[in-house]
Amino acid sequence: MDERVASAIAHWAPRFTANGVTPADFARVTASVETWPEWCGAWVALGEQHEALGREALAEGRLRSGGEHLAQAAAYYHFAKFVFVEDVEQMKAAHARAVAAYTDALPHLDPPGRRVEIAFESGRLVAVVRTPYGEGPFPVVLMVPGLDSTKEEIRSTEQTFLDRGLATFSVDGPGQGEAEYDVKIRGDWGPVAEVIYDAMGAEPDLDRDRLGVWGVSLGGYYSVRVMAALGDRARAGVALAGPFNFGECWDGLPSLTRDTFRVRSGTASDDEARAVANTLDLTEVAADVSAPMLLVFGRKDRLIPYQQAEKAHAAVPGSELLMLEDANHGCADYSPWHRPRTADWLAHHLGGDVGDPGVTAEARAKAGV
Repeated sequence: MDERVASAIAHWAPRFTANGVTPADFARVTASVETWPEWCGAWVALGEQHEALGREALAEGRLRSGGEHLAQAAAYYHFAKFVFVEDVEQMKAAHARAVAAYTDALPHLDPPGRRVEIAFESGRLVAVVRTPYGEGPFPVVLMVPGLDSTKEEIRSTEQTFLDRGLATFSVDGPGQGEAEYDVKIRGDWGPVAEVIYDAMGAEPDLDRDRLGVWGVSLGGYYSVRVMAALGDRARAGVALAGPFNFGECWDGLPSLTRDTFRVRSGTASDDEARAVANTLDLTEVAADVSAPMLLVFGRKDRLIPYQQAEKAHAAVPGSELLMLEDANHGCADYSPWHRPRTADWLAHHLGGDVGDPGVTAEARAKAGV
């Protein structure tokens, strides 16, 4: 097994299994891959099996099962292209299959989803909107993935918010997912926040006056940027495993992560990529955050040192810090310790539902709860 395969397995196993890959499938694929060039094809091959199950289910009218299988296939195709910048054409082909499978799954998810396309600079940003059942408009959580995560990966986290009466607006931002080929990574997310905020205003079932923000990894950095840019237009935000200054982390990053950042930032060398990474810095904007923020971090994070979270906590006014002592990057290895809690925290601030799921909202209102 070469160093890059070993690194991918060591750093990302909990993330894969927390976001749609079965442990057995993860074990089968990683046992079959010895060199990095084999990675993408192995995951695509298994994604094709799950997609076939989905297409068969849809053809037989088993729509719920079809949606579940296709969403799972999309996750496998996503993890095929994940940090696979060595062969860009192979990466793009896997990504296209992830997008197609997930798009076909959306009407059959529980609850369903829909695509929203947002013009931005030289390209577009693409989001998936999902809302709880019932009458809207609903409080909404803007969900921002990380360096090479996408809207297709974060469905399990979406569910925690949907279960609490919050809509989700999961977006591929600059350098991410469907935007990564035309819009490069940028440190300043103020313009991004504005176009997303405008796009939410065009969706009648979303109540952007009750807007929360959630981001993971680099998305945790972006979430602070969004909160700073929107000011009191955002009610609350969560930053999970986000850096304070990404450039400060550069020397400790795995080669796969640095190479991916180089490609997503449109730079030609490691030194140029490092220079862009240094622009992902909260120093000048952290104090502009005016709404509550919860920062979640793993002290054993092997990509972003935990001191980055402590810097953000000191700089973001009134922020709360949840440090999980044994968790790795993104805290996927300790999901039960933070996912329900952050969902409850945002629901509390946005007016969602953190009560007994067996009791209706109307009954709680009559009881004064």
